[in-house]
Amino acid sequence: MGLRINDTVPNFTAETDQGTISFHDWIGDSWAILFSHPKDFTPVCTTEFGAVARLSDEWEKRGTKVIGVSVDGVEDHKKWKGDIEQVGGAKPGFPIIADEGLAVSKAFDMLPAEAYMPDGRTPADSATVRSVFIIGPDKQLKLNMTYPMTVGRNFAEVLRALDALQTSTGKGVATPADWQMGEDVIIPPTVSNEDAKAKFGEFETVLPYLRKTKMPS
Repeated sequence: MGLRINDTVPNFTAETDQGTISFHDWIGDSWAILFSHPKDFTPVCTTEFGAVARLSDEWEKRGTKVIGVSVDGVEDHKKWKGDIEQVGGAKPGFPIIADEGLAVSKAFDMLPAEAYMPDGRTPADSATVRSVFIIGPDKQLKLNMTYPMTVGRNFAEVLRALDALQTSTGKGVATPADWQMGEDVIIPPTVSNEDAKAKFGEFETVLPYLRKTKMPS
């Protein structure tokens, strides 16, 4: 069975380019983003790691730790970070998990249990290891997205989704399509009109099941 939203994410111990981690302990009380890659020194992935590095201040503002995972080893990760910094224009200060044995990729259902990395492997051998997992402080999966190798991930959207998750979790609301921080939010249908007025003040009834209100402060 695959990993589903609100499941507790797997805990594991793994080597990274910054030392050994125990995943749940590493998350601690923070939000976390795990983003995976099928191989080091690949063009699209290098640009993605650069994008994550440039957003370091934004992750910190949101109390969120980021960690990469790739199916190559620690020494390759360390060398690759030089390319990432050159391309991205920012130092990648986050750790990268060395998933040479594919344990993490399999635990997060990115590869089947029988998968293995052959000699002379290429990114195509682990093409499905291209997912983003947003994890809450409760260690539960809140959102995941998977991309093909030919399509670079939009980390502005990952950031937007993180904002929406933190807002909905912290404020007891939902967010509409294309929502950006500060815009109106949706009152959940489980909240009565009376309770909605007490909790949020004025609100707009677009449809009986669609009510919008200003984002709570």
